[in-house]
Amino acid sequence: MVGVLRIELFLPSCHSLKEKRSIVKSLTKQIRNKFNVSVSEMDYLEQWQRTGLGIAAVANEMSFLQRELDTIVRFVEITPDAELISVNAEYYD
Repeated sequence: MVGVLRIELFLPSCHSLKEKRSIVKSLTKQIRNKFNVSVSEMDYLEQWQRTGLGIAAVANEMSFLQRELDTIVRFVEITPDAELISVNAEYYD
């Protein structure tokens, strides 16, 4: 089973691409290390205060996969430098 999250974030404290990349790099590293999933910045690469992340996870049980992706969303929600705009989750057998 594969789960894919697309998360869109607003980064209100960013005033340059350098600041944005610092925040995004830190967040993606934290997600990778804490949850052992694949993470990549996918959208809005040249916008200062907006980003889109793609997150992919693999598991042998759908219920575990759903809980894991829900936990990742909650983790991103409490990130101090980012505001969650939208979340889209898809699951594949």
